[in-house]
Amino acid sequence: MSILIQNAQIIDASSSFHGQKVNILIDDQGKIAKISAEAITGADQTIDAEGMLLSQGWLDMQANYCDPGLEHKEDLTSGRAVAQASGFTQVAVVPTTEPTIQTKNDVRYIASENRASLVQLRAIGAVTKQLKGEDFTEIIDLHQAGAVAFSQGGKPLYNSDILLKTLQYLQKFNGLLINRPEDRWLSMFGLMHEGIESTILGMKGIPSMAEELMVIRDLKLLEYGGGRLHFSNISTKEAVALIRQAKSEGYEVSCDIAAHQLAFTDQDLHTFDTNLKVSPPFRSQADRQALIEGLQDGTIDVIVSAHEPQDQESKKLEFDLADAGIIGQQTLLPVLLQAELPAEEWIHTVTTRPAQILGLSLEPIEEGAIANLTLFDPEAKWTLDHRSSQSLSENNPFWGQELQGRVKAVFNNGQHALNY
Repeated sequence: MSILIQNAQIIDASSSFHGQKVNILIDDQGKIAKISAEAITGADQTIDAEGMLLSQGWLDMQANYCDPGLEHKEDLTSGRAVAQASGFTQVAVVPTTEPTIQTKNDVRYIASENRASLVQLRAIGAVTKQLKGEDFTEIIDLHQAGAVAFSQGGKPLYNSDILLKTLQYLQKFNGLLINRPEDRWLSMFGLMHEGIESTILGMKGIPSMAEELMVIRDLKLLEYGGGRLHFSNISTKEAVALIRQAKSEGYEVSCDIAAHQLAFTDQDLHTFDTNLKVSPPFRSQADRQALIEGLQDGTIDVIVSAHEPQDQESKKLEFDLADAGIIGQQTLLPVLLQAELPAEEWIHTVTTRPAQILGLSLEPIEEGAIANLTLFDPEAKWTLDHRSSQSLSENNPFWGQELQGRVKAVFNNGQHALNY
């Protein structure tokens, strides 16, 4: 089926049509047949995209779909549905599953439905067996099976020797190590950011230093051993400054932030809403501002959803007992719009930049290119509830609230999905 998208404004700095309002014809093979400011006719279906923006298909560099092992929270089928409704055509899933993604068969299982799916899932392989930080997995086997990067999931790789050896080993194929910077001893039993608010609320804090010390350590090991290192979910002002300096000195380093870090600070925890319990915790307003500045100057490469489903038994508890995490994919667009970031400033952090870091191809929006596209309406309003959410879980602080900004359509792998 051929589809005509009318009057969409293209946001793609790599395209010759960037910033232009055009009509786009996608043929029945899933390729962009024509782009023109003039009228195009003959399509089987037409989408009126007046007021909407069209970009390359979004890529989420961090999501947990809990499959295999914890499918009651999310599974690969519901995960793909969530991604599709959220604008993501590719998703890198973390190895925090049961069993861990640590064998060739595990990697192949994650990608097993890709041939027939709009949303393409990419496996991130575990660095160590069962994510215990002790024994290496068969990293080259995982790479050959299709793993796009290696990490400990939401855990830090705390063993310095293993981290150094991983950086060196991955150089055999220019592989990427993703590490979460957290000193687990300094953050142990912590519930929120350490500061004035934690003192007022009487909750044990997690100091910014727990993140910053690990950033310093990892950068020193990177300097010593070489390789490629990506910091996952940074959250503090000092961490941004350290990574900015490392980049200026030529380090092979990149980083991401979770979108929800732009929406909340530690001051929002006065409600004791367990849906606001995340890891790393929401920091101060000064930290949030530093994240925005890091996005603006290119220090922060990627924005991720940090999609982390939790069931009711894990969230409807006292704050200190509840598990951390937010189902962040479907609210990523409203959060970014709420942060008042211009589309040109964040689109590349969910398209070209994560694709470059993971070594995945992503064609510019041009005639003849494969249609891997996301169409969204920044003005559309909707409510996150059981009717609109595709997730099997509902742990999101925006649950039941009206939001602004909605993905209207996605195109990829010769398929399309409309969200009207």
